[in-house]
Amino acid sequence: MKAGDDLKQAVARPPSFLQTMRAVAWSFFGVRRGADYEKDVAQLNPVHVIIAGVIGAVLFVLALLLLVQWVIGSGVAGS
Repeated sequence: MKAGDDLKQAVARPPSFLQTMRAVAWSFFGVRRGADYEKDVAQLNPVHVIIAGVIGAVLFVLALLLLVQWVIGSGVAGS
């Protein structure tokens, strides 16, 4: 088996982007069981994991920015 065959097999896994988003969301909270982690490693497409991670990070930053804007706009921070 060549060195790149493992990566080619992983990328060729059937797409399940919703399952990938769910796994990435749980990993953001840091509450993933070992058995679920092993299942994710065997089933998820690594390209989808990277894309879902970037999307999750962007959404997290946008949520923080909206929260800061809301607190500043409400006048609670200036009291």
